[in-house]
Amino acid sequence: MDAHHHPHHHGHAADRGLQGLRYLSLLPSMWRSPVSDAVVALVRPAPGERVVDLGAGMGPATFTAARSGAHVFAVDPTPLMRCILHLRRLTTLARENITVVDGSAESLPQSSGSVDALWTVNTVHHWSNVSKAISEIRRVLRPRGRVVLVDEDFDDPTHPWHQRVKARRGAHAHQFESVDPHAIANVLLEHGFVEVSGGVEPIAGRPAKLMRAKAPG
Repeated sequence: MDAHHHPHHHGHAADRGLQGLRYLSLLPSMWRSPVSDAVVALVRPAPGERVVDLGAGMGPATFTAARSGAHVFAVDPTPLMRCILHLRRLTTLARENITVVDGSAESLPQSSGSVDALWTVNTVHHWSNVSKAISEIRRVLRPRGRVVLVDEDFDDPTHPWHQRVKARRGAHAHQFESVDPHAIANVLLEHGFVEVSGGVEPIAGRPAKLMRAKAPG
């Protein structure tokens, strides 16, 4: 960690404190996720690499990646999620490959140029400042570091959770940010990323918004 990190002042307020309890209703889907497994496969973490699971939640991608031999920093702004991650970490043989830390897209706890790859699954819609988040990702990545950003397209009527998510959004005052993969790809380009792509395609059989890039160098 370095002085760049500013704990407890990042992410949406709805994701901090006891409001994080709302996520417990999604526990089965947040514990294991074919989408998270598919995203880790896209990133291809290698033994010895330092990688970040941004907005790790209950850790479906973290624990899949840790078994690859990479060291995974599970970053999440929600105290409840970090508590679950700490407890879950104790149950895996790959526990030494996992570090749980407080942070968000706009305030990553990693030192500059220290990360080989970063991914996030279903968190881009939480970002309060896309440009700042992309700047932070660029800061922590090493040259040629990989980034994969995925948000499932719950607005697509073919998504199996379409009606469920629509009902949940209607029940909560907080409105999530719209995710435009082409616009975010443009922001990646503006921050110097290369091999940038952004669009809508199926991930693990579900419609998703996928953005990929590499840090220059």
